[in-house]
Amino acid sequence: MAELAPHELRILVAVAETGAFSAAAVRLGLTQSAVSHSVRGSEAKVGAVLFERGRGGASPTPAGERAVAVARRILRLYEVLGAEARGAGRATAGGDAVEGPLRIAAFRSAALHLLSPALERLTARHPGVRPEVRVVREIGSGAAGEVAAGRADLGIATLGGSQGVPPGLLSGVLVEEAYALVHPVGHPDPKGLPLMDWDENCGSYTRAWWRAQDWIPRATVKAEDDAMVLTMVSRGLGMAIMPELSLRGATEAVDVTGLGPQGPVRSVGYVTTPESAGILAVRALIRELRSETR
Repeated sequence: MAELAPHELRILVAVAETGAFSAAAVRLGLTQSAVSHSVRGSEAKVGAVLFERGRGGASPTPAGERAVAVARRILRLYEVLGAEARGAGRATAGGDAVEGPLRIAAFRSAALHLLSPALERLTARHPGVRPEVRVVREIGSGAAGEVAAGRADLGIATLGGSQGVPPGLLSGVLVEEAYALVHPVGHPDPKGLPLMDWDENCGSYTRAWWRAQDWIPRATVKAEDDAMVLTMVSRGLGMAIMPELSLRGATEAVDVTGLGPQGPVRSVGYVTTPESAGILAVRALIRELRSETR
């Protein structure tokens, strides 16, 4: 099979991200016919239809989604090539070996309580590193999906859930966090309060346990995120069952009660690609994340 050139990869990514050949042409400073010709050529080279064409524009086929994800990851390696070479030279000379942009995806509580202190130390040690952080909802593909799609070099994600880590990615556990009952301080019957929940709080590590608890009512309040749930509980509006990272921002207005040794536990860890695992900045961030959770 003929190889795709970097400019062909950029065109595939631009069409996928803009949803139209014409919009991709504007983004790249090309003509629409040049974009169309390039996509047809790429499809011929890979032997698969990569985009569905229609009046509404162009959308990736399953083969196209995979091709675009790989294209992003290849283009990222081109982008960091210079920084990696300069870093190797500086390391030989005894200088700072780590520099360049570092793309990270993380869900809210992990970004706040795990990633932020790790990045603070990382950038203090390596001022040339430029973190680019996207906070994503840990629903569906979540942070791990951002890595698989080539939009992030490293993700901080929940591991071991029903979705699992996408095939071909590398992962490592950073923290095992237990769930606990959180309720207004001093309430005489916290289990009798309405249950508050949020969409991200529904992993397979909690479902089976929740079903077996006859004291847990159906959620009557669904908040946007865990921070909102914690705020509402602190105001006496209900109780919730939340993981440890979500409770690091708890105030004196709430009590936290453990759920015992049989309570649910979730794993939070990093996810990266085999090629990104070798990038100096990614390796440095993983070291900082591990030191944060020791």
